[in-house]
Amino acid sequence: MKILGHYEELWLEHAGIPDGKLQDFTRETGVPDEDQIVQYLRDGEELFSAMGTVGDILGSDERILSGDSVLTDGEWVWRGDLWFYLSRYHVCLPDEFLTRVREHRYALPALDEARLLSLSDELHEIL
Repeated sequence: MKILGHYEELWLEHAGIPDGKLQDFTRETGVPDEDQIVQYLRDGEELFSAMGTVGDILGSDERILSGDSVLTDGEWVWRGDLWFYLSRYHVCLPDEFLTRVREHRYALPALDEARLLSLSDELHEIL
């Protein structure tokens, strides 16, 4: 399991060493296919559902529904608010993840129940 958007403000210490602070990954403009990547993130399979909203930690007054939820594509896991930070602040994501998304033509791969249960167990260890 790989954590996408492993910023110190968004994940607990149990999750391991973060990539750094979220603000250090923001950019002025996004990649040309950013909208499709945002949709991929929004379409992820939920491993952990959190009701409610979370605030934008970078300072806008916006609230993100289910931002504390955790989603997956079977290889990567990410928070439910990562799509927001990508669309609003154009956060830089790892090339390895972007390559995977593009190779799958922006569609989540099919996941079987056994894989989702395995990832859920791994996630439980770090939450």
